[in-house]
Amino acid sequence: MWVRRTAMMSPRERGRLATMPEVVVTDEQSEREDSGEREGSVSHGLGSPQLGMSFQARRSSFTYTSSHSASFPARMSDTPDRIRAASAHLSSMFTPHSPSDIPRIATSAHLLGTSLGKAREGVAPLDTLAPMQEVDEEQLVGIGVATAGPALALSSPPKRGSPTGPSGLSRLIAGERERSRSRIRESGAQSPIATDLEGGENERIVHSPMLQERSNLLTEPTRPAYGATRSTTDETITIADALPISSSPSDPPKLSWKSTRTLVRSKIQEYTSPENLQLILSQTMTAIPAVILGMLLNVLDGVSYGMIIFPAGDIFDGFGGIGVSMFFVTTFISQMVYTFGGSAFDGGNGSMMIEVVPFFHMLTTQIIAHVGEDNPQAVVATTMVAFCLSSILTGLTFLLLGVFRLGVLIGFFPRHILVGCIGGVGWFLIETGLEVAAGINDEDGFQYNLDTFKLYFMNKHNLMLWLPAFGLAVLLRIITHRFHHQLIFPMYFIAIGVMFYIVVAMSGVDLQTLRSGGWVFDVGGSTEPWWHFYTYFDFRQTSWSAIWAGMPTQLALLFFNILHPPLNVPALAVSLNEDNIDTNRELTAHGISNLLAGLFGVVPNYLVYVNTLLFYRVGGGTRVAGFLLACSSVLLLFIGTGPISYIPVMVVGALIFVLGIDLVKESVWDTRHRVSTSEYITIIAIMLCMSVYDFVIGVLFGIILACFFFVIQNSRRQCIRALYYGDTSMSTVRRPSAHRQYIREVASQTAILRLQGMIFFGSVTYVESTIRQLIDIANWHKRPIRFLVVDLALVGGLDMSSAEAFVRVQRLLAVKRVTLILCGVQAGSPVGKALQQVDLWADRGTGVEVFGTLNEAMEWTENVYLRAWFSSLERKKLETQSESNAQPVEREPGQKLPFILGTSYINSPRRSHLVKAGERLMADADDGSGIPPSPEHTNQTLREPTFCLLKTFSSHTNDTELMNKLAAYFTRVELQSGDILWRQGDQPDGLYVIESGVLQANYDFAAHSAPVQESMTAGTLAGELSALAGSPRNATVVAERASVVWKLSTGDFERLEREQSEVAKSFVRLVLKAAKTDYDVLLSALATRH
Repeated sequence: MWVRRTAMMSPRERGRLATMPEVVVTDEQSEREDSGEREGSVSHGLGSPQLGMSFQARRSSFTYTSSHSASFPARMSDTPDRIRAASAHLSSMFTPHSPSDIPRIATSAHLLGTSLGKAREGVAPLDTLAPMQEVDEEQLVGIGVATAGPALALSSPPKRGSPTGPSGLSRLIAGERERSRSRIRESGAQSPIATDLEGGENERIVHSPMLQERSNLLTEPTRPAYGATRSTTDETITIADALPISSSPSDPPKLSWKSTRTLVRSKIQEYTSPENLQLILSQTMTAIPAVILGMLLNVLDGVSYGMIIFPAGDIFDGFGGIGVSMFFVTTFISQMVYTFGGSAFDGGNGSMMIEVVPFFHMLTTQIIAHVGEDNPQAVVATTMVAFCLSSILTGLTFLLLGVFRLGVLIGFFPRHILVGCIGGVGWFLIETGLEVAAGINDEDGFQYNLDTFKLYFMNKHNLMLWLPAFGLAVLLRIITHRFHHQLIFPMYFIAIGVMFYIVVAMSGVDLQTLRSGGWVFDVGGSTEPWWHFYTYFDFRQTSWSAIWAGMPTQLALLFFNILHPPLNVPALAVSLNEDNIDTNRELTAHGISNLLAGLFGVVPNYLVYVNTLLFYRVGGGTRVAGFLLACSSVLLLFIGTGPISYIPVMVVGALIFVLGIDLVKESVWDTRHRVSTSEYITIIAIMLCMSVYDFVIGVLFGIILACFFFVIQNSRRQCIRALYYGDTSMSTVRRPSAHRQYIREVASQTAILRLQGMIFFGSVTYVESTIRQLIDIANWHKRPIRFLVVDLALVGGLDMSSAEAFVRVQRLLAVKRVTLILCGVQAGSPVGKALQQVDLWADRGTGVEVFGTLNEAMEWTENVYLRAWFSSLERKKLETQSESNAQPVEREPGQKLPFILGTSYINSPRRSHLVKAGERLMADADDGSGIPPSPEHTNQTLREPTFCLLKTFSSHTNDTELMNKLAAYFTRVELQSGDILWRQGDQPDGLYVIESGVLQANYDFAAHSAPVQESMTAGTLAGELSALAGSPRNATVVAERASVVWKLSTGDFERLEREQSEVAKSFVRLVLKAAKTDYDVLLSALATRH
């Protein structure tokens, strides 16, 4: 395949054009770019036949290493300084002439009445920049995209984006401190940005006018001492005054035996003082109703849930009383920990964690299966150790979470999975209520089969046992739905017991008959003390292999346990109006109480939401009330389990049914309008899985189902934040008006895709399909594109599937000769590393351009469009001078050109669009001959700033005579890099027309928003609106590069109005037209960046 070489350019034009990396497309390939033809591989390249393109091996001055090598730093396509240098050169090419060849009408090096500071050392003036030196050479054979271009040979280029105050320009202002301060004094403007103090030790102090107001509140001699550096006036408060002096911590005083004894004696005297004793007595009398209520609730919970800690069966027959004793021991331990400072709730109620009962039954079943029913002592001993181990594991976990302040991590767990688990526990309690109320002891547990249905519904005796308990539970919920007094719950169950014995007394049935019929608990006349359960611990009989086999269930129990306190504590704080509750402190208290419970051989415990709320409402919100409640638990322990033989079974059954119904209602009914459809399906699925199988499988199934729905929901989320084109989102670079119009016209060939969130395998398909729609045949004929800019600034991460999807996208775009540009990503970021892993980076030879920000990417594409037009002008000029049958001119070594428009563009809509836009908008301004634009051929001598004014207003007028009249009122000012033209808030002294170089405007709109930067190149205005309106400057303007500007001072403008009023009016109209265009572009850019 014959590849035509591009024409050689002159050294002067090459110096201006060579600052841009570009897309290389040859003429013959360009003519077929939109017809869909493909070319095969070249024998000397690294072919890619399926894409119709080939790449030649990279030739560079260094050895190319893999992207996985840490010794090879990833590079961007271009740096901001090089992009800005290209913009400055392109702006100067609007009228291609050397400024030194133009006669001047005025020369002044003064601004604001005084000379400006010198430039930074080593920065070359704009018109004397040295030619570029290539870092490496890369030639594309076939159709493709060239990577980053060469760099300018600049020594110490100025930094972009640096603050305009002393910190950003420290070297400039440090060297010119006296001159800068005198300039500010002479101008009469107060700078809100920075004021340097005398002396080197005060260089870093920044004074705000608001903070320098005098204050009478801190004039006392005993005022606290703050920062070491102070203002010269004692009554002036500065920012430095607000900085506390760092002092080394003093050693804590050592307590001797004498001092310790004195401290203890003082505390005892303080607590035993008459005032404290009277307060304690008053709180004790007030807490009696709450203590009685709390004791009744503990009795009801202990009897109902302590009785079912151990499963039904022959091995654990008669263990109901032992379970009750264990319930009260763990309740006492938790109550003491919470009362004596563990919890921030003064009247917090601790109790056994009821939700662990299903897991205990699973553990017991596994132990029996592992040890065997023929060794009941080993089964019981192993079960007791397993229950204690659950408390120890729970305590250690809570303690670690609280000490390391990791309570917030629990909030990351999906709430609806916990709700589903609670529903499963509720359904288990309903099943247990049926078993307890009907008196059925089945070691295999509740079975869903026909025999179970007949047992509970077809057996009249069993039906009469559990149906009244279930009816009483439903009746209680009907009553509490209408009435909400806190005493309804305990008094209701007391009334049931009283009514039961009234009916028994009236019928004359004895207790033995009631026990044998299952109406009253039969504990076999047990008189064992409360500590009898310790006799079942036998480590010699304990099967440690069974303990290890039950660890998955232990972990599921632990996982379920740690989810309750972080949910109950905030809810309880809201209900009790407690604002200073630390979740980590409560987790630490739970850790201590559960660790002690495990060491004392009992089951896990926690802070009970409902009991604590009722306890507070009756007057138990004090430490005294909590201590009395703990004493009542000890009293119940010493009373023993004897009274259990007189408790009606229907009371306990109704209690279990009430809690089960509440939990099921909370999970199924209360969440029906509060969760999404997928979350509700997950809740129901977890409940069914726990009921049919077991709790561990239910929790795991719920997690898997939640992950599945999470992927589906996130894949449906809008990961594309916005899709628009370059004509509505130009860069914040002020260019000559003709350049602006041309770019606005042709930038429609640049598509911008802004992404957000986490891009993963589920959401990247939507991104890929959207890009495919951009280049499909229907959209391509309507709006073909040349660049696709993908903004990744709001993307949190990419997985491997997403990164490979972008590789597919790049190959797809390469077929259409569309350049993929990635921006908003840094080489060291997670997104940047993910892209480098698949070699999708600027220095990997894959034809991808990478920039740090969207603004840099847009500025780069705009420069490419401008370079394409200026290159086409030079090419046409050379072709007209050569013979029609001339051989292709060899490209000069090291010289890269942007994509060439060529002479034939009939079959190319994209190139046709560029050429027609350039001929319509740019040809009148610059025909490539180097002659200044003028509609009239006159003998009038054109001088600067006439050329500069013509360039600035070329889109609005080409009246050379008007510009010559205006030129007499302008003064030439030379600026060095880093010179501050004015600061935000200064009074205007005039407007400026930029002849060469770059100025940077920094807009600081508000403290909560990031500053906005705008660059102004040659052929644009600066400070025009504030100068005409006489309002303070709205930005701080700094010379980003060595610049030449023409100043129309306020006095000169007033003189212009007096001497030539019509010229002044015409000039104002031109300024307003240009300013409107500039600010429209700026506002559009800002609107599309958010």
